[in-house]
Amino acid sequence: MDKPKGHAAKPAPEGRRDNKPQFKQKPKANYDGWLWGAHAVEAALKNSARQGLIRLFLSEERTKSAPPALFKRQEIKISTLPMSEISRLVPPDAVHQGMALHAPVLEGESLDDLIERDARNGLHVILMLDQVTDPQNIGAIFRSAAAFGVKGLIMQDRHSPPLQGVLAKTAVGAVDVVPFARVTNLSRALETLSENGYVSIGLAGEGEFNLHELLAQQGWGESLKKLVLVLGAEGEGIRRLVAEHCDHLARIPMPGGFESLNVSHAASISLYESCARR
Repeated sequence: MDKPKGHAAKPAPEGRRDNKPQFKQKPKANYDGWLWGAHAVEAALKNSARQGLIRLFLSEERTKSAPPALFKRQEIKISTLPMSEISRLVPPDAVHQGMALHAPVLEGESLDDLIERDARNGLHVILMLDQVTDPQNIGAIFRSAAAFGVKGLIMQDRHSPPLQGVLAKTAVGAVDVVPFARVTNLSRALETLSENGYVSIGLAGEGEFNLHELLAQQGWGESLKKLVLVLGAEGEGIRRLVAEHCDHLARIPMPGGFESLNVSHAASISLYESCARR
């Protein structure tokens, strides 16, 4: 017997199983190549190593007050926008101060070029980061490196974020000041540095000597003039193989009894010991 008309189920449209409303997923914002904040943007504009088209976005107030020398590069395209429009270009919580910039991300240089650059004169301190991945920590380390006159910074290629966005804002321009290199293998990089006269010290709680004592023992500033300070990720510290390739392990004494420091704070203390306390 035929079913009564009007009771047959209406076939669902192809690709759908029900009549629930379908919502398109909001595309993820892409902030690759973006910098914001006065210090970060001004340092980027002064850095001749930044190649390719640079798009600079300024508020009306910033357009009036910015030094003309910042805009003499031919590859810069400048746009003046209201503050609210600049805010739409960068992440919602970004403090851009009326300045934002979009440009190719800095790639760094080779380890050989970093060593050659560092071989010119004076004392030479290089920082190496072992799987430090937090952008704010890396930005703060760049800032300290610039403040203490570090000759270069080495990061692992696969485990470090691009030098842009929050990282560059935290560094307040230091990513365009401190030379850096990305390497595939930190242990091999330590071997290369050793062949070029560097002594490497890994910062670790199990170090036999505190950093100040060890630097004095090694004749830092007199017989020793090339130094690599190796810092590991917070919590895990320096990985075993990297630690084995360090010439020495040293600790930062903490008489208060607390077990560890934020890696950016450890970097600042280590740089004070090696660059300023002498």
